[in-house]
Amino acid sequence: MKDIRLDKYLADMGIGTRSEIKKYIKGKLVKVNGLPALKSDIKVRPGRDFIEYRNKSVEYIEYYYYLLNKPAGVVSAVRDNIHKTVIELIPDSINKKLFPVGRLDIDTEGLLLITNDGQLSHNLLAPGKHVDKTYYAKIDGLVNDSTVSAFLEGLDIGEKKNTLPAKLNIIKSGSISEVEITVCEGKYHQIKRMFEAVGMKVVYLKRISFGGIILDDNLALGQCRQLTEDEISILKGNNYVI
Repeated sequence: MKDIRLDKYLADMGIGTRSEIKKYIKGKLVKVNGLPALKSDIKVRPGRDFIEYRNKSVEYIEYYYYLLNKPAGVVSAVRDNIHKTVIELIPDSINKKLFPVGRLDIDTEGLLLITNDGQLSHNLLAPGKHVDKTYYAKIDGLVNDSTVSAFLEGLDIGEKKNTLPAKLNIIKSGSISEVEITVCEGKYHQIKRMFEAVGMKVVYLKRISFGGIILDDNLALGQCRQLTEDEISILKGNNYVI
């Protein structure tokens, strides 16, 4: 990383506002490499310089990666004047400049990645990357082998081109069917529109995997956790890097 101002370093890590940090420095509460910092605008380099606040180490984290189990009724946005946003479900999200990787409809539950890594988000969402996304769904309609074939062939959902082949796995077939569906696109309301194209309706939708990351069964709706190093490596794997 490049050198950054000490006050930005500490503000980014949630220690306080820049004006508050000036007061902390004046009160000799901030140390750089074991010595009290004299000015707030001195340059430090994350990973090289050792920063302390109240004698506790402050490690600089450039990028954050969270796995959220999104509940219905929450919007996939940074801010919204009406509904609660997914960012509000992330603890200590202030100053982290977080945003959702793509979106889930307001009534859709399940796996949503939250980060501040713009390059990774772009790589995962770029139309030409075809990153797999798997959903569990309840369908008002009898899903059968012909439905599976139709999804595999691609469907006309009112756009210039049919959808790319999607894998449909039938869990239960009946008046209310249960399925898992894997798509590699991210079109608006895509799953709902695909089933509408075959005369059926989605009554419940939950994303269970994205880009090789699987929803954590230990996360209740509305809960999140940081991704593991292995999970981050999966997302940054060669298959997803432009």
